[in-house]
Amino acid sequence: MSTEAKSFDWRVPAIWIGIFGISLVTRSYVEVADAARRGQVLAYDRVFAVEVASHIVAAALVPVLYWMHRRWPIREGLRNVAIHILGVVPYSLFHTLGMAALRQLWFNAVLGETYSFPLTVERLTYEFAKDVFSYGMLSGGVLGLRYLFARAAQAPVELPVEPPALPAEPPPPNPQLPERFAVRRRGKEIMVDVADIDWVEAAGNYAVLHVGGETLEIRSSLTRLESELDPKRFVRVHKSHLVNIARVVEVTPWVSGDWRIRLQDGAEVNLSRRYRQRFEALVPVRS
Repeated sequence: MSTEAKSFDWRVPAIWIGIFGISLVTRSYVEVADAARRGQVLAYDRVFAVEVASHIVAAALVPVLYWMHRRWPIREGLRNVAIHILGVVPYSLFHTLGMAALRQLWFNAVLGETYSFPLTVERLTYEFAKDVFSYGMLSGGVLGLRYLFARAAQAPVELPVEPPALPAEPPPPNPQLPERFAVRRRGKEIMVDVADIDWVEAAGNYAVLHVGGETLEIRSSLTRLESELDPKRFVRVHKSHLVNIARVVEVTPWVSGDWRIRLQDGAEVNLSRRYRQRFEALVPVRS
């Protein structure tokens, strides 16, 4: 894995342009055909212009969906699923208001025609119902393309698991780095060995320790906890994640230069480009 920034992959926007282009043409044709069956005559160019406004705003929101799925991956819990469900509301508002503004601009300002888009509760509800489907379809496209390109990029790179060489005499521990943490669990203080921690994630004013499939909270910021852990054993791989390098078993290429780390407990966390060089300094990975 090279530490240089990955070149931009033009295949992703090209595919999205193709998807939106096909959708634009077919939706315009279906709208005109449906009107003809009802005995109405709609000009294809006018319907096409209306659909262009909708597709431009939807396309502009695709990068936002990429960010949301990177920030709150659906497969990482019901909390993230709930965030995406709630995210449909602002998505629909931006989509509806954006396409209304573009249509008003085109028909009223450019063509000098009269075009009305009343923002009533009934209209917003109607657009929201369509946007629920739109959000789901676009999210499926984001996740599908991400999966396909990650699979095509490279097979997983297995890291060899080798027992550490044991010195004749163990080096004295650094008194400034704790070897154990006291963690409250069900009203009791239990001791957790630092070496048993698989990975750590930020949770506001707390840090969540993942120890053998169990989660334990400790009142500390991730930055402070990072400074208290051995930098030769624990490395920051994301703004919200620290991993114990002894627990890393697999590194897989993902999207946009990011990689995916799988740990011994089965958890998967992002290896962000921002922290990749620091990770490779401790765990060299070769493509």
